[in-house]
Amino acid sequence: MSEHFDAIVVGAGPAGEVAASRLNQKGLSTALVERELVGGECAYWACIPSKTLLRPAEVRGEAQRTAGTSVPAQRWSEIAEYRDYMIRHLDDTAQVDGYEKDGVRVYKGAGRLAGPGRVQVGAEKLEADRIVIATGSDPRIPQIPGLAAAGYWTNREATTIKRIPASIVILGGGPVGIELGQFMRRFGTEVTIVQAADRLLPREDPRVSELIAQALRAEGIALLLGATATRVSRGPDGRRVVTVASGETLTASELLVATGRAPRVHDIGLESIGIEPDRKGIAIDERCRAGDGVWAIGDVTGVMPFTHVGMYQGRIACADIAGQPVAADYGAVPRVVFSDPEIAAVGLTSPQAGEQGVDTVTATIGLADAIARPWTYQTDPTGELGVIANRRTRTLIGAWAVSPLAGEWIHYAALAIKAKVPIDTLRDTVAQFPTYTEAYLKAIERLDL
Repeated sequence: MSEHFDAIVVGAGPAGEVAASRLNQKGLSTALVERELVGGECAYWACIPSKTLLRPAEVRGEAQRTAGTSVPAQRWSEIAEYRDYMIRHLDDTAQVDGYEKDGVRVYKGAGRLAGPGRVQVGAEKLEADRIVIATGSDPRIPQIPGLAAAGYWTNREATTIKRIPASIVILGGGPVGIELGQFMRRFGTEVTIVQAADRLLPREDPRVSELIAQALRAEGIALLLGATATRVSRGPDGRRVVTVASGETLTASELLVATGRAPRVHDIGLESIGIEPDRKGIAIDERCRAGDGVWAIGDVTGVMPFTHVGMYQGRIACADIAGQPVAADYGAVPRVVFSDPEIAAVGLTSPQAGEQGVDTVTATIGLADAIARPWTYQTDPTGELGVIANRRTRTLIGAWAVSPLAGEWIHYAALAIKAKVPIDTLRDTVAQFPTYTEAYLKAIERLDL
């Protein structure tokens, strides 16, 4: 016997939670299926614990760079305890109870599509006219000889550690590798980042890569760029031994794999509804439709593997289900690395714009040379802002910043790009003094338009 609902959401990460809550609010009987913890990767093993762990060391760094302040002590036991509080001690009981109280039926178990309009969860058979797939992603593990036998961490082990390792080799120079590497370095770990590309964050503007590499090296983090791990082993003392293509050997007490994420599309029954995913994930249209009566949202789509994108897609899918005319627009999605200094970007990079044949004009400014806020914020301030404009339309199409709080003030550029605000309007806009946002005016005034 099957239980029927108006909608079934498979996966209860941030994207799935948005979808389930909104469908329920619209009066649709809704089932939410989750194989692990309601809240997903972000709440328990990624965004929330990593940013919680980064903050104490960031405060200490701020104190070191602020005139007349003492450097606070770091008490790891208290930090770890607060981290555990923030990740709910890996217990989603309250979240499950909250959904049930609001009228959403929660099924804990591996959900599997079992044909059009059907989902199997263990022995439970569910039916619905609308199915939303939000199964997320898993760490992408490279096929390196000896890696599995030697043992390694993913973000899950790194963000839930009980003790700080003496040393670590990190495979991957993207956001995860940078954030967790800097966190551990600031707690005394010897850190080496091995990056296959010739620069960190290869999808961002080259200047961004230069600036963060300088910052990490200044803290004592070793960077091996353009290097590929060819073999991993475990020594008799338990230390991991990583051999790179150049023949160099690295040893460390721990090894973290941070080489990206893969959409969770296997063993969820997609073949039963005629959906064949590719390496990027489940293909969707501008309404997040993956098929007749099927929507896909979040990391599983491979569109942009960000929590905020998954939540946005959840809103788009629910609006479409409700019959509202919608179309997702990913042109102004912020991208932030919560390092110190923060890295924030939005829109196109200069190389990307060039590849698309856009006639661009760019401007880059040193923040300490252009505005007062960096000097009030810290001694010997650094940081840069770059803007990219379309010469023909006279609008911003991209921006990036490496600076304190960059993740907060990048949204000025995001809104300007989203709304296609004319450059002349931006030049005539007044920003609060003294703030980092003032830098946009200085940069925009330098655009040769």
